[in-house]
Order: sequence, then C-alpha cells, then structure tokens
Amino acid sequence: MRGSDERCGSLFSYVDLEARVRVDHPLRVIRDLANAALSDLSGEFGKLYTDFGRPSIAPEKLLRAMLLQAFYGVRSERHLMERMEFDLLFRWFVGLGVDDAVWDHSTFSKNRDRLLEGEIAAKFLNALLAQPKVKRLLSSDHFSVDGTLIEAWASIKSFRRKDGSDKDKDGPGRNAERSFHKEKRSNETHASTTDPEARLYKKGDGQPAKLSYIGHALMENRNSLAVLGGVSQATGTAEREIALAMIDARGCTKRITLGADKAYDVTQFVHELRDRLVTPHIAIDGHLSKTGKRRKTAIDARTTRHSGYDISQRCRKRIDEVFSWIKSSAGLAKVKLRGRGRVDAVFVLALAAYNLIRLPKLLASSA
Repeated sequence: MRGSDERCGSLFSYVDLEARVRVDHPLRVIRDLANAALSDLSGEFGKLYTDFGRPSIAPEKLLRAMLLQAFYGVRSERHLMERMEFDLLFRWFVGLGVDDAVWDHSTFSKNRDRLLEGEIAAKFLNALLAQPKVKRLLSSDHFSVDGTLIEAWASIKSFRRKDGSDKDKDGPGRNAERSFHKEKRSNETHASTTDPEARLYKKGDGQPAKLSYIGHALMENRNSLAVLGGVSQATGTAEREIALAMIDARGCTKRITLGADKAYDVTQFVHELRDRLVTPHIAIDGHLSKTGKRRKTAIDARTTRHSGYDISQRCRKRIDEVFSWIKSSAGLAKVKLRGRGRVDAVFVLALAAYNLIRLPKLLASSA
C-alpha cells in the first residue's frame, strides 16, 4: 500500500534527545571524555567571569560547540548556529534542549573569544590527556615533532611597506588593483595591514610565498596522540625553537627519544637535545649542495645503529596524519581568525579534537 505524502503535525511533541542518539554512537564516548575534562576546568572558567551581570553562554557549552565545529568541518559560526537550530545530534552534544533558543552567531563569537584569550584550549588538551584511562594510552619515552604551514586570513595585497610609501590609489569596490610586480618585499620592510603578526613565508623551493603561521605539534609514538602544540610566526628557525620549548614544557627528567624529519638535522639543535637528555632520532639531511658536495649530517652512527632509530623514523610520519586531519576536516588549511594568540588557541583545540575522534576506538581496543 502506498504511503501518504501529506504532512503530519501535532500540537504537542515530546522528543527525548537521549533516546534519539543511538547507544553505540562514537559521540557518546567523546562527550563523556570532553565532559570529564571540562569539569576539571571549572575553576579556570570561574576566573574568566565576574559574579554580577547577566548570565553568559556557559563556557562548557561553548567548548562543546567549538569541538563540533572541528569534528564536522563547519566553516563559520553562522553555519554552526544554523546546524544547531535543526540538528538534534548537535543539540544533544552541546547540551541544549529541543525548545532552547540557539545563540546569535555574533554572541557566540564574542563569548568564544573570551575563552580563546584565556588559554583554555591548552588547558583543555592537558585535562583530556590527564584522565587515567587516556593517560595509560600515552608513551612517556618516545615522541615525534613536526610543523606545518597554516595560511593566514589575509590577502597578499595587504602586505604593504611599514612606512606607507607604497600606498596605491583606492580603486572601485573593496578589491582594488594592487601592483607589486618587480617589487622587493621582505618581512623586515613589509607587514600585512590585515594581520600584522602573519609573515610572508614559503615551505620550500618552487612553492609560492604566502602570509602564514607555523603550527607545531608534539606527538607520542605509542598511539600517535598529540600531547602538546602551538602556533608561532613563520620563520626559518621556528620549528626547532618551538620543538625545544615543547620539550622543556614536558619537564621530563629521564631520557626520551624524539623523531623528526630532515629539517631538524642541524648541529646546534641536536646538541641542545642531547643536553636535555633527548636522543635525536632525526632523519638525515644528506642532500647535495650547489658545489656537488654532500651536506654533513649532525646524526652519527651512535644513534642510527640502534633499531629504535628505524622505529622512530616510521612512527614520526604519523604526525602528518594529525596535520592532514586538522587542515582537511577541521578547516585549518586557511585559518579564519587573525592574530597569533587566537590562531594558537584554535590550533590547539583542533589537536584536542583530533585526539577525541581517535580515543573511542583506542579505548575499545585496550579494554
């Protein structure tokens, strides 16, 4: 019998959001992990708000909404609020009832910025990894480090001389003509008028230079979970400098290994690692120079002769999976915020989101 195409409605509807989400949905485990970490941050949230005035959006709901934005690659706050308006799964995860009003996108953005400025993203990542059932999945001896280029939310046309001597005449419309051909530009003499902290940088020869930041991650090698991360201005030495800073932040007193690609094969960097009781499992950079001589590597046989070196070289490539996910799925190939501090917070929260999507399977397999 053919069903009716007439629209059926009722005056009253009783919807239990808990019943609408299937029992084995991966977001159930993710929500429990996120809620446990958020409960540990209750004291930190209290420091960001006063005891008087109108109640704001609960910071726990803000963080859960931002995690959803990373999980599903929602491109903007306006689109996120639209999804929360009709998506019962989004409402359930964030903690909104069926009849609760969804926030205005500008209100959400203003309250979100308060969390980004309070370094809550880094504290959330630490609280997540500190949970006992998560902590036992982490290696405390073997790590990998790498950096990735993150394009800034600024046009190359905004890269102007700091003294203002290259100001062109305003043309019709917002996207006026900008002639910069045959013009020598550098970060010493030029800066972006849109995002002054972004730097003109290119990852390698033959690639275009873009206004960018560099995102850094420290990954443990047992289950390839990100344990530390951050964003710096794009410079040629930033990857090695931030790697040392993350090692110092770990505060390890015992010897560990650190896997990295050939960009870290620098004598000074290797010496500084050894001074910190870190065994450098770094890929050898033995390319030929313009004179035909092979570059001298800082990694010698006392490191490469051990079988652990080959293992670290295989494991350290998994960090590219972390960067691939946060760029393709979490939407950070080109960040949509300006300023290093805000970009840093969004990047670290994306690392936490990456850990969360992997933890349900890791916890199930280790049970």
